[in-house]
Amino acid sequence: MMETIIDKKRKIIHLDMDAFFASVDQRDFEDLRGKPIAVGGSPDGRGVVAAASYEARKYGVKSAMSSIQALKLCPHIIFTRPRFDVYKQVSDHIRAIFNRYTDLVEPLSLDEAFLDVSDDKQQIGSALEIARRIKREIKSELNLTVSAGVSVNKFIAKIASDMNKPDGLTFIGPSKILTFMEELPVEKFFGVGKVTANKMRSLGIFKGMDLKKQSHADLIRWFGKSGDFFYQIVRGIDDRAVVPNRIRKSIGIEDTFSHDIEQLEELKSILHDLSTRLYGRLEKGDKRGRTLTLKVKYADFTVLTRSISILQIFSNQEDMYQVALALLLKLELDKKVRLMGISISNFQDEKIERFEGYQLSLFEDM
Repeated sequence: MMETIIDKKRKIIHLDMDAFFASVDQRDFEDLRGKPIAVGGSPDGRGVVAAASYEARKYGVKSAMSSIQALKLCPHIIFTRPRFDVYKQVSDHIRAIFNRYTDLVEPLSLDEAFLDVSDDKQQIGSALEIARRIKREIKSELNLTVSAGVSVNKFIAKIASDMNKPDGLTFIGPSKILTFMEELPVEKFFGVGKVTANKMRSLGIFKGMDLKKQSHADLIRWFGKSGDFFYQIVRGIDDRAVVPNRIRKSIGIEDTFSHDIEQLEELKSILHDLSTRLYGRLEKGDKRGRTLTLKVKYADFTVLTRSISILQIFSNQEDMYQVALALLLKLELDKKVRLMGISISNFQDEKIERFEGYQLSLFEDM
């Protein structure tokens, strides 16, 4: 049996702003305070919710939901247009606060980051105290709240930050990690989406304790490379470092459908939704790219991808949708589709090594 070895010396904080876009809008506009709001597109078109205030979340409204569905759930909801330039300015201020305590800051988006404070600049020594100070400074300087998770690795810290939102602070120390992981529902594990969670439940795996009983070989056989990650993480082992200036090669989004789809109009509608959600992620991560890739998985599990590179960056959602649609129409559409996704790469701060106007790649998922 594998011996569990947890590095007790590292001090990791995960900080996640509370309903960031919506909270900034409520802060800046008095008539929005205390009301259910959704930042995103109008329900009159094909709008998608980019962020929802906590007042709206009480009605079941959440990000990536269509604006029409949000309106049905909360008829008095207020829709606001995203102000990404403002969100970026606030995010820069937040990161400046982080940098007062450590240079080991790994931003995940405009509103979320990991901090390694094992050797903090101010020699405070306590990660819990540093998290408290950061929360106070964000509140006093920006009039916003942030939730923090504190532990010895990234995985546990990230889960902890989500446990007592909004304005939460949760510490999970080394002595509590193994028990915590055993009681954690499998859908809370990083990398476990709806499909994987359903597969786990079909195998009798509902919590970490069930996952821990499985052999390394079985987890690899059932879940491929992810099986090794599950085997390690359920034992509290996560050696990933906090990496400043982490370079992301691409940003993408994909959906596995509840039923196989063959109607073109339905696929076009899904593609429009994907492009809207992807553009929101690009804005949130302050990224612009020149290469768009479309991925389609058919009912027989064959995967096809097509990519196109342009000289200028994709600067709006509609351009991304139109290009993705053109790529979709070049695929075989006489078979049912079970998954579709799009991604953007070749970001504007990167050098394009090759440009061919139109690049086509085609391969099968082995």
